[in-house]
Formats: sequence, structure tokens, C-alpha cells
Amino acid sequence: MSVACGIVGLPNVGKSTLFNALTAAGAQEGNFPFCTIDPNVAVAAVPDTNLEAIHKFIKTDKVLPASVKIVDIAGLIAGASKGEGLGNKFLSNIRETDAIMHVVRCFGGSKVVREEPVDPIADIEVIELELALADLDTVDKAIERVSKKARSGDKDSLEMKELYERAKGMLEAGELLRGHGWTEREASLLKPLCLMSTKRMLYVANVADDDLDGGSDYAKAVAKRAADTGSEWIAICGDIESELRNMEDEERDLFMADLGIEELGLSRLIQATYKLLGLQTYYTAGEKEIRAWTVHTGMKAPQAAGVIHTDFEKAFIRAEVYSVPDLEEHGSEAAIRAAGRLRTEGRDYVMQEGDVCHFLIGK
Repeated sequence: MSVACGIVGLPNVGKSTLFNALTAAGAQEGNFPFCTIDPNVAVAAVPDTNLEAIHKFIKTDKVLPASVKIVDIAGLIAGASKGEGLGNKFLSNIRETDAIMHVVRCFGGSKVVREEPVDPIADIEVIELELALADLDTVDKAIERVSKKARSGDKDSLEMKELYERAKGMLEAGELLRGHGWTEREASLLKPLCLMSTKRMLYVANVADDDLDGGSDYAKAVAKRAADTGSEWIAICGDIESELRNMEDEERDLFMADLGIEELGLSRLIQATYKLLGLQTYYTAGEKEIRAWTVHTGMKAPQAAGVIHTDFEKAFIRAEVYSVPDLEEHGSEAAIRAAGRLRTEGRDYVMQEGDVCHFLIGK
């Protein structure tokens, strides 16, 4: 399955700098509003030590990591839902994403052109208000669309109208749709509307280079906001990530060690996104290729096989499964089989993080 995330934030909070550093995509940077005139899209490989471990024992020329599409969306301002700034054009790009990465400035100083003082919570509220107002317009149109059939007694239309009106009331009251706990049925009816305020939120606190652990009052405020709204957060210094991306491997390792940084920001960001969306990874491995696949946590084997090809889900017979530690211990699939560690799993098997699978598919 594909994963897409949109990076949003007020102008000049370090969005494009962070995007460039994390994806090495070279988006234009500039210390002025709307420097990202068109959405910059990058497909970032998911850092994965399991792939490296598998490749040590199963030789192939083709190793394919999972990937995340990251869209850098132009800086929004108050009034974006009404077309202020570049709002209308870019709000639509957020609708196509699975999650929103909201970059928030959490450092002082005068490096960035901003008229307002540093206030991460106020910045968050500006963006979330604009998303909610845009959603309110979408819901109003949806209510108008189903009302005619609802008046004629159509049950599905009546159900949708009641749900949409409830969502409208929540938006008007300033409530977050994403934290409501919709039923599976309600979520399926809301999904076609692509409401932005239902999307999971990852707050990215862009911190100063002396606040890498996110211990400042600014970052703590973002952490509390995330906890209060059922979201996730992460502290990243965009300036340092930019420096790291421009270094040779050996220099980078030394610099990270000096700063006490164990992982690059991209790895931490993707891990946080996977946690936010409830995702995990399994692998297929053979002579032709080794490949990582992204699935939802709790997905059963037939559905996981269907991620490779939709026909595989219906034709699923069974799966042969082992773990990466099994491979590291025994050294080959043949040795895993000989040791009795190769498991045969059926249709009810719930996939586990790091499973290596061979699927038997019928005709």
C-alpha cells in the first residue's frame, strides 16, 4: 500500500528547509512567504535495517524498500479557506494525503521573517481553523447534495444527511473530527468527502540546535497539544538536518555522535508516521528481489498478500513465514526449514512486524 503525507505550516516556519533535508529533493528555499509556489513531491525510501539484514543472507541485485510520498504544501495563512494567500489552491492537495505533518516553529531569534512572536500553539490553531473551515464548506455542499433524496425517504441519504449534519455541528463548535471515534460505518461514509480535519496529525516541532531533545517550553507546548488531541509529535532541527544531508558518511557519523543524534530525522519521522497510522512492514525475499511491503497493523495474511496484487487475496491458500532473527540465526531459508522454524500459516494468521513471507496462491 502507498502512504502519502502532506507537510503544512504557516509561512517561514522551516517547512521547505525540513522537506529538503529529509528527502534530499532540492525544493526551492526562501525566507519569504509562499516560496513553495507549487507543491513539491518527493518519494522517500523508508530506512530499514531489516532489508540490509535479509540481503546479507539472500543475494539479489534488486532490493526494494517501502516508500512514503511526502508533499510540501505552500505556506498557509489565516483566511486560506476563503482564498487568502495561496490557500484555495493548496488546501486541495492535503485532501489526497493519509496524514498531515504540521511543522511548527519552536525556536526564537530573528533568522525567520515573521511579524508575530513565537507561539507554536497559536500557529497550530491558525492552520487547524483553516482546515476546519474548508471542511465546513465541503460538508455544507454534501448536505445539500443528499438532502433531495433524503426528503424522498431514501434510507442511505437520510443516514448520510444525519451524519453530515452532526459533523457540521462539531466543526462549528470547534471540535476535532479526527478524535471523535467514528464507527466503521460512519468512517466509510465520511471517507469520500476527504475531510482534512479527520486526518491523523503529526506535529513536527522545528527546534533550535540547542534543543534537540525538545525540552524547551515551545516544544513542551506542542507535546501537550499532541497528547490532548490524540496525535503524535516529534522534535527535529531543520538546520542540523540540512547540514547532515550535505555531509559525507564518515563526517556525518562523527557529527551525529558529537551531538548525540542516533538517527537521521527522516527515519524518526517515518517511524512516527507509521505509529500514527498504525502501519507495519513485512518482506518477500527471493533470487529476483527482496522487497518491503507496508500494511496496517492487525492485517491478516490474505489481505497482506493482496497488497502485492489484488487477485492474491481471493486466491490465497497459505503462507510460509519466518522472522529476520530466524534468518540471522540459521543463515538461510533451507536451514530455517531444517530447524523447524519455517511456519505454515493460514487465512486467519495476523501479520507481525518483520515477517518474511512466501505466499502460496491458487488459480
